[in-house]
Amino acid sequence: MTNLRLANPEIASLDVDAVVVGVVSNESDVGLAPGSEDVDRAFGGDLTALLSGLGATGAQGEVTKLPSFGKLTAPVVVSVGLGASYDEEALRRAAGAALRSLAGAATVAVALPASTAAEVSAVAAGALLGNYAYLAYRTGNGHKQPVGDVTIVSGTDAEDALRRAEVLAESVTLVRDLVNTPPSDLSPEILAETAEQVGADSGLSVEVLDEKALVEGGYGGIAGVGQGSVNPPRLVRLAYSHPEAAHTIAFVGKGITFDSGGLSLKPADSMDWMKSDMGGAAAVLGALKAIAKLGPKTNVVGYLAIAENMPSGTAQRPSDVITIYGGKTVEVLNTDAEGRLVMADAIVRAGEDDPDLIIDVATLTGAQLVALGTRTAGVMANDDDLRDRVVRSAGRAGESVWPMPLPEELRKGLDSTVADIANVSSERWGGMLTAGVFLRDFVPEGVRWAHLDIAGPAFHRGEPYGYTPKGGTGAAVRTLVQITEDVAADGL
Repeated sequence: MTNLRLANPEIASLDVDAVVVGVVSNESDVGLAPGSEDVDRAFGGDLTALLSGLGATGAQGEVTKLPSFGKLTAPVVVSVGLGASYDEEALRRAAGAALRSLAGAATVAVALPASTAAEVSAVAAGALLGNYAYLAYRTGNGHKQPVGDVTIVSGTDAEDALRRAEVLAESVTLVRDLVNTPPSDLSPEILAETAEQVGADSGLSVEVLDEKALVEGGYGGIAGVGQGSVNPPRLVRLAYSHPEAAHTIAFVGKGITFDSGGLSLKPADSMDWMKSDMGGAAAVLGALKAIAKLGPKTNVVGYLAIAENMPSGTAQRPSDVITIYGGKTVEVLNTDAEGRLVMADAIVRAGEDDPDLIIDVATLTGAQLVALGTRTAGVMANDDDLRDRVVRSAGRAGESVWPMPLPEELRKGLDSTVADIANVSSERWGGMLTAGVFLRDFVPEGVRWAHLDIAGPAFHRGEPYGYTPKGGTGAAVRTLVQITEDVAADGL
Protein backbone atom coordinates (compact mmCIF):
# COMPACT_ATOMS: atom_id res chain seq x y z
CA MET A 1 0.00 0.00 0.00
CA THR A 2 1.34 3.43 -0.90
CA ASN A 3 2.05 5.78 2.01
CA LEU A 4 0.56 9.19 1.19
CA ARG A 5 1.18 12.45 3.04
CA LEU A 6 0.71 16.17 2.61
CA ALA A 7 3.61 18.51 3.35
CA ASN A 8 4.91 22.01 2.68
CA PRO A 9 8.67 21.51 2.89
CA GLU A 10 11.61 23.10 1.12
CA ILE A 11 11.49 20.99 -2.02
CA ALA A 12 15.20 21.42 -2.75
CA SER A 13 16.10 19.63 0.48
CA LEU A 14 13.52 16.83 0.30
CA ASP A 15 15.22 13.45 0.70
CA VAL A 16 13.32 11.61 -2.04
CA ASP A 17 14.21 9.69 -5.18
CA ALA A 18 12.43 12.11 -7.51
CA VAL A 19 10.54 15.40 -7.56
CA VAL A 20 7.62 15.86 -9.98
CA VAL A 21 6.79 19.31 -11.38
CA GLY A 22 4.21 20.47 -13.90
CA VAL A 23 4.81 22.38 -17.12
CA VAL A 24 2.37 24.08 -19.44
CA SER A 25 2.65 24.58 -23.17
CA ASN A 26 3.15 28.09 -24.49
CA GLU A 27 3.15 29.22 -28.11
CA SER A 28 6.90 28.78 -28.56
CA ASP A 29 8.16 27.37 -25.27
CA VAL A 30 7.19 25.63 -22.06
CA GLY A 31 6.22 27.37 -18.87
CA LEU A 32 6.33 26.20 -15.29
CA ALA A 33 3.08 25.45 -13.50
CA PRO A 34 2.49 26.62 -9.91
CA GLY A 35 4.25 24.44 -7.37
CA SER A 36 7.56 24.25 -9.22
CA GLU A 37 9.01 27.60 -8.07
CA ASP A 38 11.44 26.13 -5.51
CA VAL A 39 12.81 23.68 -8.04
CA ASP A 40 13.28 26.41 -10.62
CA ARG A 41 15.15 28.56 -8.10
CA ALA A 42 17.46 25.68 -7.31
CA PHE A 43 18.27 25.54 -11.05
CA GLY A 44 18.98 29.25 -11.12
CA GLY A 45 15.82 29.97 -13.10
CA ASP A 46 17.00 27.77 -15.99
CA LEU A 47 14.61 24.83 -15.55
CA THR A 48 12.40 25.67 -18.55
CA ALA A 49 15.45 26.11 -20.78
CA LEU A 50 16.79 22.72 -19.74
CA LEU A 51 13.42 21.06 -20.33
CA SER A 52 13.01 22.72 -23.72
CA GLY A 53 16.47 21.49 -24.65
CA LEU A 54 15.33 17.96 -23.86
CA GLY A 55 12.34 18.36 -26.18
CA ALA A 56 9.63 19.01 -23.60
CA THR A 57 6.58 20.77 -25.06
CA GLY A 58 4.16 20.77 -22.12
CA ALA A 59 1.65 18.58 -23.96
CA GLN A 60 -0.77 16.76 -21.68
CA GLY A 61 0.75 13.64 -20.18
CA GLU A 62 4.22 14.20 -21.65
CA VAL A 63 6.89 13.06 -19.18
CA THR A 64 10.46 14.39 -19.28
CA LYS A 65 13.21 13.38 -16.87
CA LEU A 66 16.47 15.17 -16.12
CA PRO A 67 19.13 14.77 -13.45
CA SER A 68 19.19 17.39 -10.69
CA PHE A 69 23.00 17.85 -11.02
CA GLY A 70 23.19 18.07 -7.23
CA LYS A 71 21.00 21.17 -7.12
CA LEU A 72 18.36 19.19 -5.21
CA THR A 73 18.68 16.42 -2.67
CA ALA A 74 16.54 14.35 -5.04
CA PRO A 75 18.67 12.99 -7.89
CA VAL A 76 15.92 13.24 -10.53
CA VAL A 77 13.41 15.88 -11.61
CA VAL A 78 10.39 14.69 -13.58
CA SER A 79 8.30 17.20 -15.51
CA VAL A 80 4.83 16.28 -16.71
CA GLY A 81 2.82 18.25 -19.25
CA LEU A 82 -0.49 19.87 -18.36
CA GLY A 83 -1.31 21.33 -21.78
CA ALA A 84 -2.05 24.99 -22.48
CA SER A 85 -4.48 25.11 -19.55
CA TYR A 86 -5.51 22.57 -16.96
CA ASP A 87 -8.37 21.46 -14.76
CA GLU A 88 -8.68 18.86 -12.00
CA GLU A 89 -8.83 15.95 -14.45
CA ALA A 90 -5.67 17.17 -16.18
CA LEU A 91 -3.96 17.22 -12.78
CA ARG A 92 -5.15 13.69 -12.05
CA ARG A 93 -3.82 12.45 -15.37
CA ALA A 94 -0.53 14.30 -15.02
CA ALA A 95 0.11 12.93 -11.54
CA GLY A 96 -0.80 9.44 -12.74
CA ALA A 97 1.53 9.60 -15.75
CA ALA A 98 4.41 10.84 -13.59
CA LEU A 99 4.02 8.16 -10.93
CA ARG A 100 3.68 5.42 -13.52
CA SER A 101 6.97 6.56 -15.07
CA LEU A 102 8.68 6.31 -11.66
CA ALA A 103 7.82 2.68 -10.89
CA GLY A 104 10.72 1.20 -8.94
CA ALA A 105 11.45 4.40 -7.02
CA ALA A 106 10.94 4.28 -3.25
CA THR A 107 9.98 7.88 -2.49
CA VAL A 108 8.55 10.65 -4.67
CA ALA A 109 7.51 14.24 -4.00
CA VAL A 110 4.78 15.66 -6.26
CA ALA A 111 4.91 19.45 -6.68
CA LEU A 112 2.06 19.91 -9.15
CA PRO A 113 -0.45 22.75 -8.69
CA ALA A 114 -2.12 22.07 -5.32
CA SER A 115 -3.21 25.40 -3.87
CA THR A 116 -6.81 24.33 -3.15
CA ALA A 117 -8.41 21.30 -1.52
CA ALA A 118 -9.86 20.26 -4.90
CA GLU A 119 -6.41 20.39 -6.52
CA VAL A 120 -4.84 18.46 -3.65
CA SER A 121 -7.53 15.79 -4.01
CA ALA A 122 -7.01 15.58 -7.78
CA VAL A 123 -3.22 15.32 -7.56
CA ALA A 124 -3.39 12.75 -4.76
CA ALA A 125 -5.99 10.61 -6.52
CA GLY A 126 -4.08 10.71 -9.81
CA ALA A 127 -0.83 9.80 -8.11
CA LEU A 128 -2.33 6.84 -6.26
CA LEU A 129 -4.24 5.54 -9.29
CA GLY A 130 -1.25 5.97 -11.59
CA ASN A 131 0.91 4.12 -9.09
CA TYR A 132 -1.20 0.97 -9.48
CA ALA A 133 0.32 -2.29 -10.64
CA TYR A 134 -1.23 -5.77 -10.72
CA LEU A 135 1.59 -8.11 -9.73
CA ALA A 136 -0.30 -11.00 -8.12
CA TYR A 137 0.85 -13.51 -10.73
CA ARG A 138 4.29 -12.08 -11.50
CA THR A 139 7.32 -14.15 -10.47
CA GLY A 140 10.96 -13.15 -10.05
CA ASN A 141 12.40 -9.68 -9.64
CA GLY A 142 12.04 -8.42 -13.19
CA HIS A 143 8.97 -6.27 -12.49
CA LYS A 144 9.20 -2.84 -10.90
CA GLN A 145 7.25 -2.25 -7.74
CA PRO A 146 5.00 0.80 -7.33
CA VAL A 147 6.38 3.82 -5.50
CA GLY A 148 6.20 3.21 -1.76
CA ASP A 149 5.93 6.77 -0.38
CA VAL A 150 4.32 9.79 -2.04
CA THR A 151 4.42 13.33 -0.65
CA ILE A 152 2.00 15.90 -2.09
CA VAL A 153 3.65 19.30 -1.76
CA SER A 154 1.15 22.01 -0.86
CA GLY A 155 0.79 24.96 1.46
CA THR A 156 -2.91 24.20 1.88
CA ASP A 157 -4.36 22.42 4.90
CA ALA A 158 -6.33 19.83 2.97
CA GLU A 159 -6.02 16.64 4.98
CA ASP A 160 -9.71 15.81 4.47
CA ALA A 161 -9.32 16.10 0.69
CA LEU A 162 -6.22 13.92 0.85
CA ARG A 163 -7.98 11.26 2.88
CA ARG A 164 -10.98 11.27 0.51
CA ALA A 165 -8.65 10.72 -2.44
CA GLU A 166 -7.05 7.86 -0.55
CA VAL A 167 -10.40 6.23 0.17
CA LEU A 168 -11.46 6.47 -3.48
CA ALA A 169 -8.12 5.10 -4.70
CA GLU A 170 -8.36 2.14 -2.31
CA SER A 171 -11.80 1.28 -3.67
CA VAL A 172 -10.76 1.68 -7.31
CA THR A 173 -7.73 -0.53 -6.59
CA LEU A 174 -10.03 -3.22 -5.18
CA VAL A 175 -12.11 -3.14 -8.36
CA ARG A 176 -9.05 -3.20 -10.64
CA ASP A 177 -7.67 -6.20 -8.77
CA LEU A 178 -10.97 -8.07 -9.04
CA VAL A 179 -11.35 -7.35 -12.75
CA ASN A 180 -7.75 -8.41 -13.41
CA THR A 181 -8.08 -11.67 -11.49
CA PRO A 182 -8.18 -14.72 -13.80
CA PRO A 183 -11.66 -16.27 -13.92
CA SER A 184 -10.23 -19.56 -12.71
CA ASP A 185 -9.58 -17.77 -9.40
CA LEU A 186 -12.73 -15.62 -9.30
CA SER A 187 -15.78 -17.85 -9.57
CA PRO A 188 -19.19 -16.46 -8.55
CA GLU A 189 -18.74 -18.08 -5.15
CA ILE A 190 -15.34 -16.45 -4.60
CA LEU A 191 -16.58 -13.03 -5.72
CA ALA A 192 -19.51 -13.36 -3.31
CA GLU A 193 -17.13 -14.37 -0.50
CA THR A 194 -14.95 -11.37 -1.30
CA ALA A 195 -17.99 -9.12 -1.11
CA GLU A 196 -18.89 -10.65 2.26
CA GLN A 197 -15.41 -9.93 3.58
CA VAL A 198 -15.34 -6.38 2.24
CA GLY A 199 -18.78 -5.79 3.69
CA ALA A 200 -17.79 -7.12 7.10
CA ASP A 201 -14.61 -5.03 7.14
CA SER A 202 -16.57 -1.91 6.11
CA GLY A 203 -19.46 -2.30 8.54
CA LEU A 204 -22.00 -3.08 5.83
CA SER A 205 -24.84 -5.54 6.22
CA VAL A 206 -24.48 -8.42 3.77
CA GLU A 207 -26.86 -11.06 2.44
CA VAL A 208 -25.89 -13.78 -0.07
CA LEU A 209 -28.31 -16.00 -1.99
CA ASP A 210 -26.77 -19.23 -3.30
CA GLU A 211 -27.96 -21.24 -6.28
CA LYS A 212 -30.63 -23.10 -4.29
CA ALA A 213 -32.04 -19.88 -2.82
CA LEU A 214 -32.03 -18.26 -6.26
CA VAL A 215 -34.08 -21.07 -7.80
CA GLU A 216 -36.47 -21.21 -4.86
CA GLY A 217 -36.82 -17.42 -4.86
CA GLY A 218 -37.69 -17.24 -8.55
CA TYR A 219 -34.57 -15.48 -9.79
CA GLY A 220 -34.83 -17.01 -13.24
CA GLY A 221 -32.35 -14.66 -14.91
CA ILE A 222 -29.39 -15.29 -12.61
CA ALA A 223 -30.20 -18.98 -12.22
CA GLY A 224 -30.70 -19.42 -15.98
CA VAL A 225 -27.44 -17.79 -16.95
CA GLY A 226 -25.52 -19.70 -14.30
CA GLN A 227 -26.98 -23.14 -14.95
CA GLY A 228 -24.46 -23.97 -17.66
CA SER A 229 -21.45 -23.61 -15.37
CA VAL A 230 -19.97 -25.89 -12.73
CA ASN A 231 -19.53 -22.70 -10.70
CA PRO A 232 -23.03 -21.81 -9.47
CA PRO A 233 -24.39 -18.23 -9.36
CA ARG A 234 -24.90 -15.85 -6.46
CA LEU A 235 -26.83 -12.69 -5.64
CA VAL A 236 -25.22 -10.42 -3.05
CA ARG A 237 -26.98 -7.60 -1.23
CA LEU A 238 -24.89 -4.99 0.61
CA ALA A 239 -26.42 -2.17 2.63
CA TYR A 240 -25.10 1.07 4.13
CA SER A 241 -27.37 3.15 6.32
CA HIS A 242 -27.06 6.56 7.93
CA PRO A 243 -29.29 7.66 10.83
CA GLU A 244 -29.85 11.08 9.24
CA ALA A 245 -30.52 9.81 5.72
CA ALA A 246 -33.43 11.32 3.83
CA HIS A 247 -33.08 9.19 0.70
CA THR A 248 -32.21 5.67 -0.39
CA ILE A 249 -30.22 4.80 -3.51
CA ALA A 250 -29.97 1.29 -4.93
CA PHE A 251 -26.98 0.34 -7.05
CA VAL A 252 -27.14 -2.80 -9.21
CA GLY A 253 -24.04 -4.32 -10.80
CA LYS A 254 -23.55 -6.97 -13.46
CA GLY A 255 -21.23 -9.69 -12.19
CA ILE A 256 -20.53 -12.19 -14.98
CA THR A 257 -17.20 -13.60 -13.78
CA PHE A 258 -16.53 -15.01 -17.24
CA ASP A 259 -18.64 -14.65 -20.36
CA SER A 260 -18.08 -17.26 -23.05
CA GLY A 261 -21.39 -16.28 -24.64
CA GLY A 262 -22.93 -19.56 -23.55
CA LEU A 263 -24.28 -21.68 -26.40
CA SER A 264 -24.29 -18.48 -28.51
CA LEU A 265 -20.51 -18.76 -28.27
CA LYS A 266 -18.34 -15.70 -28.75
CA PRO A 267 -15.46 -15.75 -31.25
CA ALA A 268 -12.06 -16.27 -29.62
CA ASP A 269 -10.85 -12.70 -30.08
CA SER A 270 -13.93 -11.40 -28.28
CA MET A 271 -13.57 -13.77 -25.35
CA ASP A 272 -10.04 -13.35 -24.01
CA TRP A 273 -10.90 -10.26 -21.95
CA MET A 274 -14.31 -11.43 -20.74
CA LYS A 275 -12.99 -11.85 -17.20
CA SER A 276 -13.88 -8.13 -17.08
CA ASP A 277 -17.60 -8.81 -17.48
CA MET A 278 -18.05 -8.55 -13.72
CA GLY A 279 -16.80 -4.94 -13.74
CA GLY A 280 -20.21 -3.52 -12.89
CA ALA A 281 -20.65 -5.67 -9.78
CA ALA A 282 -17.08 -4.90 -8.73
CA ALA A 283 -17.78 -1.18 -9.15
CA VAL A 284 -20.83 -1.42 -6.90
CA LEU A 285 -18.77 -3.27 -4.29
CA GLY A 286 -15.99 -0.69 -4.50
CA ALA A 287 -18.45 2.18 -4.25
CA LEU A 288 -20.10 0.71 -1.14
CA LYS A 289 -16.68 0.25 0.45
CA ALA A 290 -15.83 3.92 -0.14
CA ILE A 291 -19.27 5.16 0.90
CA ALA A 292 -19.02 3.29 4.21
CA LYS A 293 -15.76 5.11 4.95
CA LEU A 294 -16.87 8.55 3.78
CA GLY A 295 -20.20 8.42 5.62
CA PRO A 296 -22.60 10.47 3.44
CA LYS A 297 -26.10 11.05 4.84
CA THR A 298 -27.82 8.75 2.36
CA ASN A 299 -28.86 5.13 2.60
CA VAL A 300 -27.31 2.96 -0.11
CA VAL A 301 -28.13 -0.61 -1.08
CA GLY A 302 -25.95 -2.50 -3.54
CA TYR A 303 -26.79 -5.66 -5.50
CA LEU A 304 -24.19 -7.86 -7.18
CA ALA A 305 -25.82 -10.19 -9.74
CA ILE A 306 -23.13 -12.86 -10.18
CA ALA A 307 -22.92 -15.81 -12.58
CA GLU A 308 -20.56 -17.50 -15.01
CA ASN A 309 -21.91 -17.84 -18.56
CA MET A 310 -20.67 -21.11 -20.01
CA PRO A 311 -21.72 -23.61 -22.72
CA SER A 312 -22.55 -27.11 -21.53
CA GLY A 313 -25.23 -29.76 -21.59
CA THR A 314 -27.04 -27.91 -18.82
CA ALA A 315 -26.75 -24.40 -20.32
CA GLN A 316 -29.84 -22.45 -21.31
CA ARG A 317 -30.68 -22.64 -25.00
CA PRO A 318 -31.71 -20.04 -27.53
CA SER A 319 -35.53 -20.04 -27.50
CA ASP A 320 -35.78 -21.04 -23.82
CA VAL A 321 -38.24 -19.00 -21.78
CA ILE A 322 -37.27 -17.95 -18.26
CA THR A 323 -39.18 -16.18 -15.52
CA ILE A 324 -37.52 -13.13 -14.00
CA TYR A 325 -37.92 -12.35 -10.30
CA GLY A 326 -41.36 -10.81 -9.96
CA GLY A 327 -42.98 -12.93 -12.64
CA LYS A 328 -42.23 -11.39 -16.05
CA THR A 329 -41.19 -13.92 -18.71
CA VAL A 330 -38.30 -13.57 -21.17
CA GLU A 331 -37.61 -15.50 -24.36
CA VAL A 332 -33.85 -16.03 -24.53
CA LEU A 333 -33.02 -15.69 -28.22
CA ASN A 334 -29.29 -15.16 -27.67
CA THR A 335 -27.46 -16.56 -24.66
CA ASP A 336 -24.69 -13.98 -25.13
CA ALA A 337 -27.16 -11.27 -24.12
CA GLU A 338 -27.00 -12.65 -20.60
CA GLY A 339 -26.10 -9.56 -18.64
CA ARG A 340 -29.53 -8.02 -19.01
CA LEU A 341 -31.07 -11.22 -17.64
CA VAL A 342 -29.16 -11.17 -14.36
CA MET A 343 -29.63 -7.42 -14.10
CA ALA A 344 -33.39 -7.73 -14.56
CA ASP A 345 -33.62 -10.00 -11.51
CA ALA A 346 -31.56 -7.63 -9.39
CA ILE A 347 -33.37 -4.47 -10.54
CA VAL A 348 -36.74 -5.95 -9.60
CA ARG A 349 -35.33 -7.10 -6.25
CA ALA A 350 -33.84 -3.66 -5.61
CA GLY A 351 -37.33 -2.19 -5.90
CA GLU A 352 -38.29 -4.00 -2.70
CA ASP A 353 -35.96 -1.68 -0.79
CA ASP A 354 -38.20 1.28 -1.70
CA PRO A 355 -35.33 3.29 -3.22
CA ASP A 356 -35.69 6.83 -4.48
CA LEU A 357 -33.22 5.99 -7.25
CA ILE A 358 -31.98 2.81 -8.90
CA ILE A 359 -28.71 3.13 -10.78
CA ASP A 360 -27.35 0.09 -12.54
CA VAL A 361 -23.87 -0.31 -13.95
CA ALA A 362 -22.85 -3.02 -16.37
CA THR A 363 -20.40 -4.04 -19.06
CA LEU A 364 -23.53 -4.67 -21.06
CA THR A 365 -23.06 -4.31 -24.82
CA GLY A 366 -20.43 -4.34 -27.52
CA ALA A 367 -22.60 -1.70 -29.15
CA GLN A 368 -21.45 0.73 -26.44
CA LEU A 369 -17.91 0.52 -27.82
CA VAL A 370 -19.18 1.02 -31.36
CA ALA A 371 -21.13 4.12 -30.36
CA LEU A 372 -18.85 5.76 -27.80
CA GLY A 373 -15.46 4.07 -27.96
CA THR A 374 -13.39 2.56 -25.19
CA ARG A 375 -13.18 5.48 -22.77
CA THR A 376 -16.70 6.95 -22.57
CA ALA A 377 -19.63 5.23 -20.85
CA GLY A 378 -23.21 5.62 -22.03
CA VAL A 379 -25.88 6.87 -19.62
CA MET A 380 -29.58 6.18 -20.17
CA ALA A 381 -32.50 6.83 -17.85
CA ASN A 382 -36.27 6.89 -17.52
CA ASP A 383 -35.92 10.51 -16.38
CA ASP A 384 -33.98 13.06 -18.43
CA ASP A 385 -33.16 15.20 -15.40
CA LEU A 386 -31.68 12.20 -13.61
CA ARG A 387 -29.68 11.23 -16.69
CA ASP A 388 -28.22 14.71 -16.91
CA ARG A 389 -27.52 14.73 -13.20
CA VAL A 390 -25.54 11.49 -13.50
CA VAL A 391 -23.54 13.06 -16.32
CA ARG A 392 -22.71 16.07 -14.15
CA SER A 393 -21.73 13.92 -11.19
CA ALA A 394 -19.49 11.78 -13.39
CA GLY A 395 -17.84 14.92 -14.73
CA ARG A 396 -17.03 16.12 -11.23
CA ALA A 397 -15.65 12.69 -10.42
CA GLY A 398 -13.40 12.78 -13.48
CA GLU A 399 -15.08 9.99 -15.45
CA SER A 400 -16.16 10.33 -19.06
CA VAL A 401 -19.84 9.58 -19.74
CA TRP A 402 -22.28 10.66 -22.43
CA PRO A 403 -26.09 10.99 -22.26
CA MET A 404 -27.99 8.64 -24.55
CA PRO A 405 -31.73 8.32 -25.34
CA LEU A 406 -34.11 5.42 -24.90
CA PRO A 407 -36.23 5.66 -28.08
CA GLU A 408 -39.72 4.24 -27.60
CA GLU A 409 -39.76 2.67 -31.06
CA LEU A 410 -36.97 0.26 -30.04
CA ARG A 411 -39.29 -1.57 -27.63
CA LYS A 412 -41.25 -3.18 -30.47
CA GLY A 413 -38.14 -5.04 -31.61
CA LEU A 414 -38.13 -6.85 -28.25
CA ASP A 415 -41.62 -8.28 -28.74
CA SER A 416 -41.74 -12.05 -28.36
CA THR A 417 -44.24 -14.45 -29.89
CA VAL A 418 -44.20 -16.66 -26.77
CA ALA A 419 -43.15 -14.52 -23.78
CA ASP A 420 -43.56 -11.05 -22.32
CA ILE A 421 -40.33 -9.84 -23.88
CA ALA A 422 -37.34 -11.18 -25.82
CA ASN A 423 -33.78 -10.59 -24.62
CA VAL A 424 -32.57 -9.31 -28.01
CA SER A 425 -34.18 -7.31 -30.75
CA SER A 426 -35.06 -8.40 -34.25
CA GLU A 427 -33.46 -5.10 -35.31
CA ARG A 428 -29.68 -4.97 -35.66
CA TRP A 429 -29.18 -1.29 -34.91
CA GLY A 430 -29.02 0.64 -31.64
CA GLY A 431 -27.89 -2.29 -29.54
CA MET A 432 -26.78 -0.23 -26.54
CA LEU A 433 -30.07 1.64 -26.47
CA THR A 434 -32.14 -1.51 -26.97
CA ALA A 435 -30.43 -3.12 -23.98
CA GLY A 436 -31.39 -0.08 -21.94
CA VAL A 437 -34.96 -0.32 -23.17
CA PHE A 438 -35.02 -3.97 -22.09
CA LEU A 439 -33.83 -3.12 -18.57
CA ARG A 440 -36.37 -0.30 -18.29
CA ASP A 441 -39.14 -2.90 -18.54
CA PHE A 442 -38.07 -4.25 -15.14
CA VAL A 443 -37.78 -0.98 -13.25
CA PRO A 444 -40.49 -0.72 -10.57
CA GLU A 445 -43.23 1.73 -11.46
CA GLY A 446 -42.62 5.25 -10.17
CA VAL A 447 -38.92 4.72 -9.40
CA ARG A 448 -36.34 6.93 -11.09
CA TRP A 449 -33.68 4.81 -12.76
CA ALA A 450 -30.44 5.30 -14.68
CA HIS A 451 -28.30 2.78 -16.55
CA LEU A 452 -24.54 3.05 -17.12
CA ASP A 453 -23.05 0.90 -19.88
CA ILE A 454 -19.32 0.66 -19.12
CA ALA A 455 -18.40 -2.13 -21.55
CA GLY A 456 -15.46 -0.17 -22.98
CA PRO A 457 -14.25 1.91 -20.02
CA ALA A 458 -14.14 -1.01 -17.55
CA PHE A 459 -11.17 -2.72 -19.23
CA HIS A 460 -8.38 -0.93 -21.05
CA ARG A 461 -6.73 -3.12 -23.69
CA GLY A 462 -4.29 -0.51 -25.01
CA GLU A 463 -1.20 1.10 -23.56
CA PRO A 464 -1.53 2.89 -20.20
CA TYR A 465 -2.29 6.61 -20.20
CA GLY A 466 -2.61 9.15 -17.43
CA TYR A 467 -3.68 7.25 -14.33
CA THR A 468 -5.36 4.49 -16.38
CA PRO A 469 -3.46 1.18 -16.50
CA LYS A 470 -3.69 -1.65 -18.96
CA GLY A 471 -6.43 -4.04 -17.82
CA GLY A 472 -9.04 -3.30 -15.19
CA THR A 473 -9.69 0.41 -14.68
CA GLY A 474 -12.18 0.63 -11.80
CA ALA A 475 -14.64 2.50 -14.01
CA ALA A 476 -17.79 3.94 -12.39
CA VAL A 477 -16.65 3.71 -8.74
CA ARG A 478 -15.95 7.43 -8.47
CA THR A 479 -19.17 8.30 -10.28
CA LEU A 480 -21.32 6.18 -7.95
CA VAL A 481 -19.67 7.73 -4.89
CA GLN A 482 -20.10 11.25 -6.30
CA ILE A 483 -23.79 10.62 -7.02
CA THR A 484 -24.27 9.48 -3.43
CA GLU A 485 -22.51 12.52 -2.03
CA ASP A 486 -24.48 14.83 -4.32
CA VAL A 487 -27.78 13.34 -3.17
CA ALA A 488 -26.68 13.66 0.45
CA ALA A 489 -25.75 17.31 -0.08
CA ASP A 490 -28.47 18.51 -2.42
CA GLY A 491 -31.33 16.01 -2.15
CA LEU A 492 -33.22 14.83 -5.21
